[in-house]
Amino acid sequence: MPTAALDPAACLTASATVDAGAPAIRAFAAAAIGDAANERTRAVRLYYAVRDGMRYDPYGIALDVESLRASTTLARRRGWCVTKAVLLAASCRAVGIPAALGFADVRNHLSTERMRRSMQTDVFYWHGYTSIHLGGQWVKATPAFNVELCEKFNLAALEFDGRTDSLFHPFAPDGTRHMEYLRYRGEYVDVPIEAIRETFASAYAGPASGTAAGGDFEADVEAETRRRG
Repeated sequence: MPTAALDPAACLTASATVDAGAPAIRAFAAAAIGDAANERTRAVRLYYAVRDGMRYDPYGIALDVESLRASTTLARRRGWCVTKAVLLAASCRAVGIPAALGFADVRNHLSTERMRRSMQTDVFYWHGYTSIHLGGQWVKATPAFNVELCEKFNLAALEFDGRTDSLFHPFAPDGTRHMEYLRYRGEYVDVPIEAIRETFASAYAGPASGTAAGGDFEADVEAETRRRG
C-alpha cells in the first residue's frame, strides 16, 4: 500500500480522538517505553503494549469522538482495529514520535458466526492501522489482534520491528486464507469519522455500525474455534 504523504510535524500534536496530551496516555506511554534509548525501540515497545495490553473486541463499535478517543480505549482495556490504532498513535505522539492513522478495506476470512450474521459480508471497511514516522520514513504497524486471540485462531501474531511494515498475513499457518487488502483509504492526522459513517451505513446490511453489538466476542471466538475443530 502507498506510504503516508503527511507532514510528520502535523502528526505530533493531539487531535480530537488522538488525545496524546491526556495524563493517562502519557503515563501509559512512559510505562511502556521504560528505559528505551531511541525512537525505534520506543515505538516497538508501544506497539506491543497496545497489541497485547488491549483486547481486540469488534462488538459494539460506536463512531463518535468519545468512543474513538485513545484515552477511552485505554480505560476500557479493549477496542477494535481503529481504536487500537488511535491509541498507538496517541502513545507515539505522547513521547514525541510522529504517528498517523491509516485505513484500508480488507476481506477477513476469520470471524465469528455473530459477525457474519450481522454484517452479511466478510469485507471490513475502513480497517485501521497506525503509520509511524521512524528513521525518516513512514512505517505501518497493525496492533489490532492481541497474541492470545491469534493463538485461538491459529494465526501468526503480527510482529513489528520499527523498520518494515507490519500488515496482516494473507494466509494462516495451516494454509487457510486469512486477510486480503482490497482498497487503500489513505492516512490521516485524525479519524475521518463522517467518511467511515457513510461507508458503514451504505455497505452493511446489518446495523449501521457494521458490528455484532450485544455479544461476548471472546466467548464467540471460543465457540468458533470449537466449531472449526
